[in-house]
Amino acid sequence: MKQFNIFILFLGLVLLYSCSISYSFQGGKLNYEMVKTITIQEFPNRTAGNPLLAQTFDQALRKRFVEQTRLTNVNTNGDIEIEGEITGYTFQGTAVKDDAYASRTRLTITVHVKYTNHKEANSDVDQSFSAFQEFDSTQSIDEVQDRLVGELVDELVDMIYNATVGNW
Repeated sequence: MKQFNIFILFLGLVLLYSCSISYSFQGGKLNYEMVKTITIQEFPNRTAGNPLLAQTFDQALRKRFVEQTRLTNVNTNGDIEIEGEITGYTFQGTAVKDDAYASRTRLTITVHVKYTNHKEANSDVDQSFSAFQEFDSTQSIDEVQDRLVGELVDELVDMIYNATVGNW
């Protein structure tokens, strides 16, 4: 019986040691032996809304790729290039009350992104991404705009990162 218990203990340790899961949040689809640099162009704001949006978006996108990958940010000719433009910044009433006025307003931001990986074939992305948040129409746009833009930019950056190098 003692030998059986030792065998079970040994078998349990072997299984525990051999069954491991490895997680990596460092740019899942990238082959760092081939890809070393990234160039992120400025995203011009092609909308009439929020003049600070382009700067806020550019900073957040650069920060994400620099902090969560091992890529070196270069001004030109990166192994990976990301470019695009902000194509939509709209407010729209969503929930209409009995008096025909909107009780909720939706802010939607749309960004078109072109991701080109010069070292790895078939990994390019040319796509638009949109994110929205709703707020109560009793609040003024000035009251909620900064908070909503921050949340939407974070969401857009998440979508772009996951679609290009996140491997989710």
